[in-house]
Amino acid sequence: MTEIIRVFKAGIYKDNPVFRQILGICSSLAVTNLLTNSLVMGVGLMFVTAFSSFTVSLLRSYTPKHIRMMVQTLIISAYVIMLDLFLKAYMPDMSKALGPYVGLIITNCIIMGRAEAFAQKNKPFISFFDGLIMGLGYTLVLLFIAFFRELLGFGTLFGVTVLGSGWVNWTLMIMPPGAFFMLGIVIWATYKLFPHEDDAGKAGAKA
Repeated sequence: MTEIIRVFKAGIYKDNPVFRQILGICSSLAVTNLLTNSLVMGVGLMFVTAFSSFTVSLLRSYTPKHIRMMVQTLIISAYVIMLDLFLKAYMPDMSKALGPYVGLIITNCIIMGRAEAFAQKNKPFISFFDGLIMGLGYTLVLLFIAFFRELLGFGTLFGVTVLGSGWVNWTLMIMPPGAFFMLGIVIWATYKLFPHEDDAGKAGAKA
């Protein structure tokens, strides 16, 4: 139970892949103009990260060291293909909206990082949970950014109009600079609200 709590805290805020490790930034900037896109991308990454970590952990004792990275990439690719086929079959409009970013999950450093740093050294269940929570931490950041970008940029939330006809849309928020702006605020705010142990130690030493 202690290990599960530690993994949960790490994935959500202590070692969050976006605002702590600064990983998965491309998709964080590309799909966060709409909440629906961000939710689907986040859930998709949770699926791939959790099951790829589980599979890597399951095969870790049988994988030769010299081809370890190749095997991990193959495993991740298989789950990404499953996700891509599912979206094309059951959510074609969303598949088109996300475009190449679903396929690029293969190159997402979050997934490979968890496979190499955690799943390769831990048992399958806890590796699955670690991948799931890391994906959840990523998803929460995407949804937070998308909330403000869609609200200010379109006046809607999940496609439903929230702000009245008198609202003037902030075009900047649905453009790439708006994504950079929001991501910068998130990183700054989280470092202020959840200071890292190393940062807190340095601050105490200076005082």
